[in-house]
Amino acid sequence: MPKLRSAAPSLLLGTTQAGGNLTLAATAWMVSGLTPSPLLNSLLPALGALPLLLQLKRHPKGYGLQLLAVVLLIAISLSIGPKTASQTWPLLGCYAAVVLFGFGREVSTLPIERRLLSSSNTTMQRLRRGQDMGTLVGNLLAALLFPAIRQFLPALLLLLPMTGVAARGEQSPEPIPQRLPFDPRCILQGLVLGGLFALLALWVRQVDGGKCFDFAMVLAAYGFGRTAVGLLPGMHQAWRYLLIAGLLLLTQTPLPPLVAVLLFIPIGALVAASDAALVDQLKSLGDAPLRWQVLLRSGAIGGVVGSIGLGLICQLLSLGAALPLVMAGFLCLALLQAPRPAQATP
Repeated sequence: MPKLRSAAPSLLLGTTQAGGNLTLAATAWMVSGLTPSPLLNSLLPALGALPLLLQLKRHPKGYGLQLLAVVLLIAISLSIGPKTASQTWPLLGCYAAVVLFGFGREVSTLPIERRLLSSSNTTMQRLRRGQDMGTLVGNLLAALLFPAIRQFLPALLLLLPMTGVAARGEQSPEPIPQRLPFDPRCILQGLVLGGLFALLALWVRQVDGGKCFDFAMVLAAYGFGRTAVGLLPGMHQAWRYLLIAGLLLLTQTPLPPLVAVLLFIPIGALVAASDAALVDQLKSLGDAPLRWQVLLRSGAIGGVVGSIGLGLICQLLSLGAALPLVMAGFLCLALLQAPRPAQATP
């Protein structure tokens, strides 16, 4: 019974993460079908990160904004049909829903995580494990459930269980800072990862001629890799970035489609290991939930620049330039993180 009680917060957070990932993956795929423009597609993750630029009062009840965003997306998916006269309003609606979802996530995540930690004997490591499992489940559901209406309704159901925690009236066990710092190392990593995921749906749809199932399976493979991070051997941060660049290069070779998808498993594990290493370097900032929020916020800010920048470049050049530019970004990260030779003392 105590084990079940300690696992409940991780399961609850994982369910919420699954609903969030399913929502965002389904929205990205829906937008890629509304417009072939790389720039307009890259605006989606950038707008989702917009709330990070504002100083917002954090409160668990802000979680309700995420539910409202999914309800809006359900309405948009029901309004789209083969006889839809204009795609402009559905596209603008998707943008608005993603911004609303981003506000809800930014406002509520830190107080909810602290509330879960204070009300049980669980640890931040278990909560992160639950979130990674939720990421995997959400992406698998995006692969198996389509069209869009079949994705957004389950997403709403997955998000509902956390409303009980968010609606509680007790105070946070620790003061919640209204202003969180940004870390340059996390921003740089987010810059490159933002470029990778901003145009992934459009790349799968147009370059590979893929379907929603193919796109979601890439995300699911990435999520599965994040859950398997414990199987990776220890290595320097620079080697992780080099390996990611090498694996992305392999996806451009004439491999069977399934093998190309499976390459995102080690990519996910390497990114998760990199995240944990960056969080360990932030110990001076405070407790684990706060440090993870600094990583996520800083990475998202970098992701805004990376997604819009890559979208603009691909708009001017071609979509085929996306992955080579992302690979170059990982190589630059490896160079910046390369171990410096020890200086001899006189």
